[in-house]
Amino acid sequence: MRTKDDYCERVKTWLTAATAGFSPGRTQIKMGETSAQYSASIAGMEGFSRLLWGLFPLLSGGTTTPLWADFLEGIRHGTDPQHHEYWGDLEDNDQRCVEMAVFGLGLALPGSPLWGALTAKEQDHLVRWLRQSATINVPDNNWHFFPVLIQVGLKCVGADYDMMVINQHLDAAEAFYLGNGWYSDGKDKPRDYYIASGFHFYGLLYSHFMQDVDPQRCMRYRQRARQFAQDYIYYFTPTGAAIPFGRSLTYRFVQVAFWSAVAFTGLDVFTPGIIKGLITRHLDDWLTRPFIMRDGLFSIGYHYPNLVMAEDYNSPGSPYWALKAMLILALPDNSEFWQAECEPLPALASIHCIAEAGQFIIRSDRDNHAFLLMSGQFDRNNFVNFEQKYSKFAYSSHFGFTLERGRYGLRHAACDSMLLFSAGDDYYRGRRECDEVAITPDYLRCDWRPWADVRVTTWLIPAAAAHIRLHHISTPRALDCCEGGFAVDHHALTDSLSESNGLTLRASSGISQIVDLLNRRQPSTVLTPPGSNILFAPPAMIPCLQTTLNAGSHWLATWVAATPGHLQTTCEAVYFDSEQRQLHVNGRTIEIN
Repeated sequence: MRTKDDYCERVKTWLTAATAGFSPGRTQIKMGETSAQYSASIAGMEGFSRLLWGLFPLLSGGTTTPLWADFLEGIRHGTDPQHHEYWGDLEDNDQRCVEMAVFGLGLALPGSPLWGALTAKEQDHLVRWLRQSATINVPDNNWHFFPVLIQVGLKCVGADYDMMVINQHLDAAEAFYLGNGWYSDGKDKPRDYYIASGFHFYGLLYSHFMQDVDPQRCMRYRQRARQFAQDYIYYFTPTGAAIPFGRSLTYRFVQVAFWSAVAFTGLDVFTPGIIKGLITRHLDDWLTRPFIMRDGLFSIGYHYPNLVMAEDYNSPGSPYWALKAMLILALPDNSEFWQAECEPLPALASIHCIAEAGQFIIRSDRDNHAFLLMSGQFDRNNFVNFEQKYSKFAYSSHFGFTLERGRYGLRHAACDSMLLFSAGDDYYRGRRECDEVAITPDYLRCDWRPWADVRVTTWLIPAAAAHIRLHHISTPRALDCCEGGFAVDHHALTDSLSESNGLTLRASSGISQIVDLLNRRQPSTVLTPPGSNILFAPPAMIPCLQTTLNAGSHWLATWVAATPGHLQTTCEAVYFDSEQRQLHVNGRTIEIN
């Protein structure tokens, strides 16, 4: 897809498929039988509202559709307290506050028909219903932006808005700023896609619509977005894929919502052609994935329907937050964005350090592969499969990651890109929370404890298109341990090359290699259940190194490489001197502290 008409037709197709589930009063859309932590009626309202992230920009940009009449009827009924399908009054931490935010966008967008289509009484109903967001408590994270967007929308249509509410929430969000364009999603919380599709997406919208009343904050948000863009572009491969990690991956191409906000607000970072190329390649890549079901509805999952990776807050309508990426439809046909030719990504370094996120990103543009090394992200809220989504050593755009299906036995324990331990009972534990994390230009170090009396220090060292892991383990008792490389599709496996100190798996979809640099462990493979890898449905085959550690202190040194094409680098020139604590990599010496 390249033209605006291509995207408009695609969005209308998605909307049409979803509207088959309308309730009689058009206030809810039922999209499936699975459940979330909130009621079915709120899930239906969520399904309705999330489609508006595509519909409002579509209408604002000048495209008409008969679907608008149904949605307008739903808005009239849903905000009318006398109607039997009224969306209801809000409570603290209410999911409906999340879904209200799109109405702020619908009021703010130029050319949007929302406000003008309502009678004075209906406008009063909408305003009264939306203003509830100003009086409830919300979680201390990206949710602070939802009441703000509602106030922005009220301001844009000339209704009374409350700057005190805006300041209260944006001041609270300010406490999460880490520097260089990065936030955490709450105090000491993860730094994931919510920073792009939440903090900066909403911050850019704020900066666009509120310059006349809050110029300094708007300028600050735009400068931070420029800084963030210089890092975030590394997450995307030349062909459009992004690195999957963290929660809420079922929102899929919300990964480029930030770039859509960059285009819509005219942020002066990169060229319109680079931004357009990045967005269009990403969406083209998603359209090759089987995530859309036969009835035309988005599924819960990532590349394919998969409830294993769903969060407690994922209802059947939740995936449509992906439509935030369609903000570009609000741009006029003659805008720079739509007139630009798609350009490739700019020249990017092969290794990029993001200190604020605790990440290294390693790229091989020739192989269309990007992966990140990560430490120090954990949340005691303990979302579903949280360790697998945040605590693995590495996450890949091409190999993805596997999800835990139970900790008993390696087959279910999701050992890819992890070091797992068992006290002889086949019940495995890996890295979760880190005691301490440090990042230098050479490595990422973290201290962690699989048990309170077992201490592990791990160093993650980028090395060309591969990486090295060093582990120092202190244990008061014997432990079985297993360390995994990147997972490959078992059904695509074509060859397995096992040596005394390592293993290489070759599949039609890519190559994965793991090598023990100290020759102390045995190579093996672990076959996971189907549906455990977020990128492919068949069982995943993981190359591993296994051993039993006696009580005492031990060093482990591991080389890990993976590529969609051909291995371009080897570990022949890599040597770790554990006594001197020196790592020698291709003639370079790294002091391990």
